[in-house]
Amino acid sequence: MRWSWQIAKVAGIPVRIHATFGLILLWVFFTDLSAGLGIARALLGVALVLSVFGCVVLHELGHALTARRYGVRTRDITLLPIGGVARLERIPERPSQEIAVALAGPAVNLVIAAAIFLPLALRYSAEPPASVLALQGTFLVQLLAINVFLAIFNLIPAFPMDGGRVLRALLATRFEYVRATQIAANVGQVIAFLFGLLGLIGNQPVLLFVALFVFIGAGQEAAAVRMRSVFSGVPVSRAMIRDFRTLRPEEPLTRAVELLLDGNQQDFPVLGERPGDPPLGILTRADLMTALAQGNTGRPVGEVTRRNCGSAHPGELLEGVFQRMQASGCPAVPVVGDDGAVVGMVTLENVGELAMVEAALGRSRFRVSGNGRT
Repeated sequence: MRWSWQIAKVAGIPVRIHATFGLILLWVFFTDLSAGLGIARALLGVALVLSVFGCVVLHELGHALTARRYGVRTRDITLLPIGGVARLERIPERPSQEIAVALAGPAVNLVIAAAIFLPLALRYSAEPPASVLALQGTFLVQLLAINVFLAIFNLIPAFPMDGGRVLRALLATRFEYVRATQIAANVGQVIAFLFGLLGLIGNQPVLLFVALFVFIGAGQEAAAVRMRSVFSGVPVSRAMIRDFRTLRPEEPLTRAVELLLDGNQQDFPVLGERPGDPPLGILTRADLMTALAQGNTGRPVGEVTRRNCGSAHPGELLEGVFQRMQASGCPAVPVVGDDGAVVGMVTLENVGELAMVEAALGRSRFRVSGNGRT
């Protein structure tokens, strides 16, 4: 994920923090200060937030380590102001496995809550009620309550929460996977509408934010599954661009500008430094504009080339290439033939057009079948 930095690696899984994460810490700190609680209480509030996000990391590790049992790797875990995201390479094959992976996260929160509750219960079981009531609002009790809330909240049957994935997996035992995802997404959006309605009636901006988060997440999950279904079994050769221009690493950026203005191509494969070498990478339109803004138009293309995009083979399945492009943030990858020559390129734009064409053909076939003509 862009604008995120790795801060640790746990069980071989990179843990990243997004640039916007610091905003919530600043918000908590200055909110407590403005309420007159003092610096010590404000710092305690920040410590509570950090502890909560430590629990979020454990929650995501629950997903990741359970997925690993089923042969599914996790690319990374990223902390955002709204929580954490564990990016699995793929969805587990069986609905029962997806249910297990989804429930592992909330289960971790319940274990954490139990680990806090049991020592407190033993410690204060013989204390008078007044002593027990005095615990309310303390750091540990707040952390316990938040973990219980996280477990319950994540079990709401709506994407992108874990409950939505459980619902989808249960539906997948009776319906085709794309259909099951769409039903689960629809349920999630209905729940989002109810949250939004309650937020408006009760003047609760947090509920409105949650409603927007759930509504968008449900739509994105349904769209992603539809796109993966379109790409299933499709080779790269069906989606790659065959009419393209390339650049050499020693050419100046002015040459890239000429090619950009000369046609519709926005991203350019950069060839290897010597004949027969694999392609160096991709010069993207965004990177070219950034370099031009710095004023050095004579800069060699190789210095601006994005080198983490990898390459694809014409016979490779498009689904895997698309996932790699999403993971690396690259808008295009060169396609290399058996002889090592660049024979095409795959772009996100072209992949999206293929998805629209396939979806339109699918709807056409459905209408023809529905009219009884096939």
